[in-house]
Amino acid sequence: MNKFLTVSALLIGLASFTGCYRTQEGRVKVGVPFALDYIESRYERPAAQLFEAAKATLVFNGTLTSEDVVRKTLSAKIENRTLWIRVEELEPNASRIFVQARQSNGKADILLASELDKQIALRLR
Repeated sequence: MNKFLTVSALLIGLASFTGCYRTQEGRVKVGVPFALDYIESRYERPAAQLFEAAKATLVFNGTLTSEDVVRKTLSAKIENRTLWIRVEELEPNASRIFVQARQSNGKADILLASELDKQIALRLR
């Protein structure tokens, strides 16, 4: 009976720490769900200008792996982390950006997302 309870507790614990999350590109990946992994910022700049600043920041820090000009999404690798950036146009001179970062094991990396968001803001000056 004691062995059964131990195995059951381990399985419940494992099930609660694994799951899926959605990337800024719209894809579903295996990782730790329910973790804040993105930063949202709004700027009084055109979306094209914000997209180019985000692209330059990713190239400066790591390797750009994909670029979708139609959906305005970027994907990059920095060390063992994967980053996704999505730019949305709210008005002609107002846009918002989502910076999402995850480690290779699927855990959220909000600190890296925050750092890249700051670097993008500094490139817009």
